[in-house]
Amino acid sequence: MNEFIHHIHNIYSQFGNSKYDELITQTEHATQCAALAKASGASPDLTIAALLHDIGHLLVLAQGNGVADLSVDDEHEALGARHLAAHFPSGVTAPIALHVAAKRFLCTADDTYFDQLSIGSVRSLEKQGGLMTHQEVMRFERSPHFSSAVELRRWDEAAKDEHIVVDPFDSYLEMMESIITSK
Repeated sequence: MNEFIHHIHNIYSQFGNSKYDELITQTEHATQCAALAKASGASPDLTIAALLHDIGHLLVLAQGNGVADLSVDDEHEALGARHLAAHFPSGVTAPIALHVAAKRFLCTADDTYFDQLSIGSVRSLEKQGGLMTHQEVMRFERSPHFSSAVELRRWDEAAKDEHIVVDPFDSYLEMMESIITSK
């Protein structure tokens, strides 16, 4: 296994059983999100983005010896994207970096989206900037990764089912390896 993939695996092994303001663990959320991406026919890059989109939360836990301050925005999307950027292409990192902006966008542009948010997502929305201004919407829609970020965000919100069983985290290691070696 690639050294960096081993590092990612260790982060999820150590901190993936934590629950970040949701009913399921970080690893369960990650694998559900990746399963939704895969079932939608997403590219390997976007599937791995779905799997790793919240790695920033785990990095915060690692820095805090297993403790995170839920009262502040940890900017996990930027932290995670930066952490992965040296090893993964922008097809993985850009949707990760934009998935919080995509939540803000969807809450602004889709009258029904806010009602789909989990309690944790509602709670974090204000800390993350709340609804977008018209200028923010226009800028976000021009992003080359706009569509991927919106798709990822929709899977993100749907991937919080405490009753579903999906393929384990380890089943994505080969896909990660393939992406890293072809970068």
